[in-house]
Amino acid sequence: MMVVLGTDAHKRSHTVVAVDEAGAQIGELTVAATSDGHLRALCWAGQFDSRRWAIEDCRHLSRRLEADLLAAGEWVVRVPPKMMAGVRRSARTRGKSDPIDALATARAALREPGLPVARLDGPSREIKLLVDYREALVRERTATQNRLRWRLHELEPGFDPPTGSLNRYKTLDAIDQFLNGHDGVVATLAAREVARIRDITQQARQLERDIAALVANVVPSLLALPGCGTLTAAKLVGEAADITRFRDRNAYAMWAGAAPIPVWSANNERFRLNRGGNRQTNAALHRIAVTQIRMHPDAQAFMARRLANGDTKRQALRALKRRLSDVVYRTMIQNTQTLQAAQPQAA
Repeated sequence: MMVVLGTDAHKRSHTVVAVDEAGAQIGELTVAATSDGHLRALCWAGQFDSRRWAIEDCRHLSRRLEADLLAAGEWVVRVPPKMMAGVRRSARTRGKSDPIDALATARAALREPGLPVARLDGPSREIKLLVDYREALVRERTATQNRLRWRLHELEPGFDPPTGSLNRYKTLDAIDQFLNGHDGVVATLAAREVARIRDITQQARQLERDIAALVANVVPSLLALPGCGTLTAAKLVGEAADITRFRDRNAYAMWAGAAPIPVWSANNERFRLNRGGNRQTNAALHRIAVTQIRMHPDAQAFMARRLANGDTKRQALRALKRRLSDVVYRTMIQNTQTLQAAQPQAA
């Protein structure tokens, strides 16, 4: 008998509920979210000869647990939170608790056999960490630049650096010279903000170089795609986490929000815009599409054909994004297979 171990992961504790093939609960355990707690959960699960783990896909909470389970040779699948929540709403038990969530996770895994299988983090995880950190720095720099502009306006209303120029060292040097002729708290704070902007800019540029080196190693073919720069490619790789977890190009497109959703009315099939999916990946596909429309002949010809067939510009753009989603998926799959084939040779 196959037993599914549904797990609700939290920062301080993990709750595991075991269910049989019919979805009936046959065991429950709560352990600390530590290595000792994970070992205790593994020992408890050893009573079930045929088992698999189902963990809600919240990797900021479950990443360490997944790593320990995979290191022990366990089979782990990831259950999307939306799917788990749907099962919980349809259950007879009212309310929300860790055991209820763990039970819903297990039953969702029973109901959906094609869930993505968890794997140890690879280069895509490193890329995502670097991209997220760079974006956090850029947000901080933007907020600091906005404060600096108000301080400069207070010191001298006519002194207003051009838009977008506060990332340039030449402009920052000119502001430093300007501030040397002013005293007071406002000038002091402005000087500190200039120094912080300069520091963040240096860090962001170094991060871009680090990201570029990683992306060129992991998905070199993606960089050859017209309109796909280093940071866009890094966003696609980091958000996908592991491209092999998608069963095909259609699953990837639906996850990315690039595939339209079918709407049936009697025997007439129609489609509506998919407003779900991973919005970061969707935005990356949008950037590639817009760039290609502006400068790539194939994309321009595709848009012209769609417009000639009666599509609006927005509809044609969505169709192009769906097409690009397939290209991105195919490219990342090919690059992943190439890397995997090269690993034994490198060893």
